[in-house]
Amino acid sequence: MATTPRLDNTRPFLPVRIAVLTVSDTRDASNDTSGDTLAKRIAEAGHVLAARALVRDDKAAIASQVLTWIADRDIDVVISTGGTGLTGRDVTVEALRPLFEKEIEGFSVLFHQISSTTVGTSTMQSRATAGVAGGTYIFALPGSTGAVKDGWDGILRWQLDSRHRPCNLVEIMPRLNER
Repeated sequence: MATTPRLDNTRPFLPVRIAVLTVSDTRDASNDTSGDTLAKRIAEAGHVLAARALVRDDKAAIASQVLTWIADRDIDVVISTGGTGLTGRDVTVEALRPLFEKEIEGFSVLFHQISSTTVGTSTMQSRATAGVAGGTYIFALPGSTGAVKDGWDGILRWQLDSRHRPCNLVEIMPRLNER
């Protein structure tokens, strides 16, 4: 049973710096509707769009861009869109999982729960995933605009808001690199 997200407005909102990566062989800056949707929602939520890029469906190119952002202390979160399907060209998951120090399994579970309300059983064709690497959160969303909306509106908007209760990902960011 889904619960309504709760914000504790007595707590301060802490904007996070988010990089958006579109993975596609067919899109460019002029028709990147999923990347545009995500960038707009990030700004509307009060966060900082720290970087944005578009790369081809190529494991090395995806990993290289994400590794650059992981090393950048001015980026807290990376959100990719595209390349999470089942076709031979869908390699985002294979590019990102080796980078993860920890996988956030619950993200995929929640994504599928939410996505099933909009696309039904077709959600099983997505391999949305998430993890942490070098103190940076990494989320991989499918490439459709609807999937981006499901992932942001249903999960990330809330978990990246420092006021969300009972807990959120922002409050543990300072501890991600603890050893």
